[in-house]
Amino acid sequence: MSAPPDRIDAQTPREGDLDPDDWEAFSAEAHQALDLMIAHMRGLRAQKVWQPAPEEVRARFQAPLPRQGHDFAGLIDEFATSILPYGAGNTHPLFMGWVQGAGTAIGMVAEMLAAGLNANCGGRNHIAIDVERQITLWLAEIFGFPPEASGIFVTGTSMANLLATLVARTDALGENVRGQGLLATGRQLTGYTSQEAHGCIDKAFDLAGIGASFLRHIPVNAEGGIRLDALRAAIARDRAEGLAPAMIVGTAGTVNMGAFDDLDALADLCAQEDLWFHIDGAFGALCALSPELQPLVKGMERADSIALDFHKWLHVPYDAGFFLCRDAEAHRRAFMSSGAYLSRAPRGLAAGDIWPCDLGPDLSRGFRALKTWFTFQAFGAEKLGETIATTCRIARHLADLIAASPNFELCAPVKLNIVCFSAKGENSGALNRAIVMDLHERGLAAPSITILDGKPVIRAAILNHRTRASDMDVFIAAAAASAERMRGQGIAAFQQPDIDQGDID
Repeated sequence: MSAPPDRIDAQTPREGDLDPDDWEAFSAEAHQALDLMIAHMRGLRAQKVWQPAPEEVRARFQAPLPRQGHDFAGLIDEFATSILPYGAGNTHPLFMGWVQGAGTAIGMVAEMLAAGLNANCGGRNHIAIDVERQITLWLAEIFGFPPEASGIFVTGTSMANLLATLVARTDALGENVRGQGLLATGRQLTGYTSQEAHGCIDKAFDLAGIGASFLRHIPVNAEGGIRLDALRAAIARDRAEGLAPAMIVGTAGTVNMGAFDDLDALADLCAQEDLWFHIDGAFGALCALSPELQPLVKGMERADSIALDFHKWLHVPYDAGFFLCRDAEAHRRAFMSSGAYLSRAPRGLAAGDIWPCDLGPDLSRGFRALKTWFTFQAFGAEKLGETIATTCRIARHLADLIAASPNFELCAPVKLNIVCFSAKGENSGALNRAIVMDLHERGLAAPSITILDGKPVIRAAILNHRTRASDMDVFIAAAAASAERMRGQGIAAFQQPDIDQGDID
């Protein structure tokens, strides 16, 4: 009896087959690619933080569509010369401009394994779904949520905040809003967050159909936390005008200063006003892993939902955001839909009551949970928490260096891992911009510029697990030398109009 066509000898090449013709040769080349990346990661400290790609390199990415395939080894060489040297720099110990994770060797290999498995995690009965549910259980334990809480991986906190807004909208207006739209409800929802909250909250209100103009930006106190008196007044004013307050978005770690809202007080207010309490904890929520920092997130266990990123302070390779919801039924009501192609079976590959596609907008989803699972398993929650606390100590060291510096001054309290400072003297805003660009272009360090009280200031976000306290000594010395060089060139060399950058990460 002859074998079915799909059981023909695996060594026989077939037309249309995309597997290697020579698996042994491919294995050797793939190992060379892995060794290339390991050597790159091992040698990061000796490399420039960032360098621009030359025009001749950029021109290679304007080539026409390849009609024929290229040699794999040659493609690895092209990657090594035309892509690898010109990355964003966030893996380097002196990348401090934006709150971006640095990745790990463990995470890199886990991402490779996930790619090899190529699981679609929209649903159905396979082990990748169980791994994602495992992460939900771990987060429930970390944040003090009930074990039956619901969660889902998303691209990042921007998307997680949108999911929270949609769940809060459905919770406030009922499931009919999904089919009939906001107009049919006859109620205009409003939401509240601090003026230091990330701009993705505005975008969430826009995309949810509520309208960004109905998200109230509440003033903050001297510590950067939302002012409760102003928040209560805004809610009362909206109720008096016939609007329908629906949710408060607290922030655990603001983008500019790393400030925290009083989450316990916000939980009390939400309970009093019957509002959905969501927390944007893009990176600050993970302070819960550190006994030293855990008091900052007191009250988070009372939230209705939390958004966070594993690809920031846990250094899971991009992307790995997460949305956690206390009320699993409320989560499902906002997204679950029927379709013949999504029908469930009592057994087999189509088994399972709740699939991830019932908890968010995506049906096709990658296996983000595996690299997160590897990170927790390889390092353990205690070491991850200590790594987070260490970056905050390094930030305090940087703050001490600035306080003792004749060249610079602090511009905001250092509550977490973000240090905002400025050059002293006249035209400091323009000089700050020039210093940052000079450090970038020389490949020495990568801080960023943010705007505080209308003035451009230098912002250093200490997030990288590779960063040491001694790196801050190098950084301040380089910044001081840059300031001296810019001043020596004359004010015209660095004076520019102040422009608002908008939201930063």
